[in-house]
Amino acid sequence: MNPQSFQQVGRNSPEAIPIEMRRIEGREWWLWGFAVAVTVALTLGVVSFTFPWFNRDTDVSYWFDLREWVRGLAALVLLFDLYVIYQHLQLQRIRHQLAERDQLFQLISENAADMIALVDSDGHRLYNSPAYQKVLGYSPEDLRGTSSIEQVHPDDRPRVLKAAEKACLSGQGERVEYRMRHKDGSWRTLESTACAIRNARGQTEKLVIVNRDITERKRAEEMLVHNAFYDGLTNLPNRALFLDRLQHALTLSKRHSNYKFAVLLIDVDEFKIINDSLGHTAGDELLIQIGQRLRDRVRRADTVSRLRMSGVPDKPANDDTLARLGGDEFSILLDDIRDPIEAVRVAERVQAELAPPFVVNREQIVISASIGIASSISPHTQAEDLLRDAELAMYRAKRMGKARCEVSDPAMHASAVKRLRLETDLRKAFDQGEFRVYYQPIVCLQSGTITGFEALTRWQRSGGILSPIEFIAVAEEIGLIVPMNRQLLLEACQHLRSWQSEFPSNAPLTMSVNITSREFGQPDLASEIRKLLEQTGVDPGCLQLEIIETIAMGDAEKSGHVLSQLKALGARLSIDDFGTGHSSLSRLRRIPVDTLKIDRTFISHMDTDPESREIVRIIIMLAHNLGLKVVAEGTETEEQVNLLKQLNCEMAQGYFYARPADGQAMAKLLTSNQSARAASAAR
Repeated sequence: MNPQSFQQVGRNSPEAIPIEMRRIEGREWWLWGFAVAVTVALTLGVVSFTFPWFNRDTDVSYWFDLREWVRGLAALVLLFDLYVIYQHLQLQRIRHQLAERDQLFQLISENAADMIALVDSDGHRLYNSPAYQKVLGYSPEDLRGTSSIEQVHPDDRPRVLKAAEKACLSGQGERVEYRMRHKDGSWRTLESTACAIRNARGQTEKLVIVNRDITERKRAEEMLVHNAFYDGLTNLPNRALFLDRLQHALTLSKRHSNYKFAVLLIDVDEFKIINDSLGHTAGDELLIQIGQRLRDRVRRADTVSRLRMSGVPDKPANDDTLARLGGDEFSILLDDIRDPIEAVRVAERVQAELAPPFVVNREQIVISASIGIASSISPHTQAEDLLRDAELAMYRAKRMGKARCEVSDPAMHASAVKRLRLETDLRKAFDQGEFRVYYQPIVCLQSGTITGFEALTRWQRSGGILSPIEFIAVAEEIGLIVPMNRQLLLEACQHLRSWQSEFPSNAPLTMSVNITSREFGQPDLASEIRKLLEQTGVDPGCLQLEIIETIAMGDAEKSGHVLSQLKALGARLSIDDFGTGHSSLSRLRRIPVDTLKIDRTFISHMDTDPESREIVRIIIMLAHNLGLKVVAEGTETEEQVNLLKQLNCEMAQGYFYARPADGQAMAKLLTSNQSARAASAAR
């Protein structure tokens, strides 16, 4: 950097002249002064020989010595001139190097994307690179009349001054980020480092500051953080951010007994139906509108009338936090409440807020929501556990009729722990082969002979045998029901093949197996059953697949496709628990079923309740009109059997004939039944 450059930006300040140039100038003045002094001395020496007093009493030897002295002085002058020329060339070389360095600095500073500044110890600008105008819009004239701190954001000035002070003391400043005002009034984010320039006494005279514009990088980082913690559809906080805030509130409540909060978990009732019928785009639009309504409710001043607590440090800045946890689930964190009942009031107002119709694609959609509530009085220390309590309360609200709210309590916590233990035990039981196949005979009412069996799963634990009602629902929820029923079907088909060989009859024995909703949704259901039939050698016509009424009468397209695949195997289809669901007679006529099984709730009361008896009669008549056979479940008394015979019901199963038992017991029962049939034929 040459003196002219500093004169342009430093207004002829002597402090702006580089140290190198001072040294060169000093060396040059010393050389020329020395040359003049030597030249004068030699000139005087030569001239002195011509003075008159040197001519007295001269002889030949004197003139000879004079010539030698003149020659020597001439040689000395020549050597000195050569030395001066050498020194001059050295100075020219150094000047050339400095000029190249100055040119290189100018090229770098004028073309660098980073902004380079030189300030003195008082913060006055000595130099600003052209990048300042490119990045911040300020010309050299704009900057010349301002201090180096003037454009810095007021909130960031203390950090910048502290970094500059550290750079002056240590010689190297730390990296600091701060905001600087653009000429258009906007704020840019800069990343800055400073280095000190010291004088000969070790004192800091100037600071070289390099600034980099990182505004776009900061925006990208903020966008990444936003995407990580906010839902892309509704722009609400997502599950991760909500759990973080919930954990903070939970930790705070453990430190301060006067700080209480509550969590609301909101689940839209029957959202899947809306999604399936109107499409996912409409479903997404509905979720956006729901989020907006909930946001308006949370932000409204009268969301809940409560006094704010004081004296609680680190209390969340946002009193109420709304988040979308995923799917159609939303959550609200009610901060600083006096009593959990306030959460119930908020839940009721949320339900009222969601009650008016939503307009999606010019169609009005009416929804309801089930809400679970958990409060900070729970013993949990982890946010996930507290949210799980709210989730369990929400599921209880759904089971109790939906469109309502339920509050978590200690009993729910104990129930959740029990459920978790059951899930673990179920998985262990499957791995250790603790599930057993039990069978209950299906009997022809007119002849009393066994026509087939229903295969049932039992869990053999150390404490005894558990019935399906205690674990089947959980097994289905956790997905274990599929491999369990594959195992059951394999063993049941093996037993059936053995019994058909040992106890032949005109109509071969059949085996009924339940198909759960989880299995019904498996795309490979038909192919898996075909493999098992081929593996065991069972005639597909001897396999009766029982499907509950709500599944068979559900999605017409899906259920019809699956039922057609199963029917194509040659298997027989039966609707289980008939009468408890919502059947459509026109649908029943079109689906390819062979048998209706009347639910036990009607059979068990038909001998004492005329209404139940009439329902059974109508179901039997309807089945016969459609060409279907009927099986009555839960037959327990002789009177029930006689009534069913009068109504022309074909088959029955229940405790009246036999309780469910293992394969060995069923083999004995078949032997007894065959003997009784033979004796009857002999008579």
